[in-house]
Amino acid sequence: MHRYDLISCHDCGVLHQRRPVRPREKARCVRCRSVLYRGIHSDASRMAAITLGAVFTFLIAQFFPIVELEVAGYSTSATLLGAIRVLWTEQMQLVAAIVFVFTILLPAVELGSLLYVTLSLRSGQRPPGFDHLLRAVGLARRWGMTEVLMIGILITIVKMTSLAQVVVQPGLFAFGALTLMLAIVVSFDPRILWNIGEHLPGPRRVAQQPFRYAALAKGVPLLACHSCGLVESLKYTVRHQYCARCGARLHRRHPDSVGRTWAFLLAAAILYIPANLLPVMYTHSLFGKEDDTIISGVVYFWTSGSPALAAIIFIASIVVPVLKLAALALLAWTAQRRSRWRPMQRTVLYRIVEFVGRWSMLDIFVITLTVALVRFQSLAVITAGPGALAFCAVVVLTMIASMQFDPRLIWDPIDTHGEKHV
Repeated sequence: MHRYDLISCHDCGVLHQRRPVRPREKARCVRCRSVLYRGIHSDASRMAAITLGAVFTFLIAQFFPIVELEVAGYSTSATLLGAIRVLWTEQMQLVAAIVFVFTILLPAVELGSLLYVTLSLRSGQRPPGFDHLLRAVGLARRWGMTEVLMIGILITIVKMTSLAQVVVQPGLFAFGALTLMLAIVVSFDPRILWNIGEHLPGPRRVAQQPFRYAALAKGVPLLACHSCGLVESLKYTVRHQYCARCGARLHRRHPDSVGRTWAFLLAAAILYIPANLLPVMYTHSLFGKEDDTIISGVVYFWTSGSPALAAIIFIASIVVPVLKLAALALLAWTAQRRSRWRPMQRTVLYRIVEFVGRWSMLDIFVITLTVALVRFQSLAVITAGPGALAFCAVVVLTMIASMQFDPRLIWDPIDTHGEKHV
């Protein structure tokens, strides 16, 4: 079989031979039940058409206003770029840069790279930079947060209805459509595209050769690429081994995974205290100056008759960060002790942490839009506070911590009963 037919589970390292699955079906790991890959329509023309539609929707969402506020003869409107610009001018450059990267730059990288690759595959060619572009798609998906931004927009609109008349603008509908279209685009697995590109003419890093299954029987150590999924034999003659297909650095386990996880986790835990104690917003109005923390925002929605939104913000901004810190600490501690305790449950816990990590940015997106919209000169102006910067850092650090943790460490002390793994 070809060597890209041999795949390794991302979460536990068990080797599997790829089997065909129908669209909307999933192939799961036999040991930890992690999803290995999903069945999709591998039609490059269909992928290119959907991606092109998402690109046009993305452009509309960026350049058209999202919402407009009207009060006492004043009116303000905001685009996402305009909101980021307001944060930048208010000495919140780091928060503005992070919002720009997560909501504009990375989705643009994903869509642009996918469009270029799928159009080339549609024409029967493997495009230049094919491997680097697909690696960029994988990275952008881990950090892109369009769906979180959409929920933040809706919460901001509900919050603004008590302050002014809200007029919905085309940008809101564009972001809603973009969120739905990206849900389809995410199903275009870069590893499937890599396999399609294997059979097409064009620039290549190296010539691909069939992988000999006999290597497993001989007990040759194997390494799995976390970018493209290619499984290769370990080469003892080189100090640093790189993937023969995409050029990514290969490791048996992430270098110093537990130590790096603890470092980012500790930094996030320290910053979590000022993130909740310091104001995230300042409101300047005719009645004076008012400081708002995350807790006060939850109380505001609860007392104003929106308990559902209060619950969403409370869970996303307070409960989720605390649970992430506790869960990552448990995973790092048990992995460091090479514990054999409940490996399946710990793996599921890791997947949950990976999934919910981005949703803590919800409060930051609400702050970004609120600061841009409430600009009524002498009537009311809202500015960002230092708590927003601290909270933003907590979210980013916990996400990095979860990415540094190698879930295969959970299963390393476990008897595999003859299962082949990397």
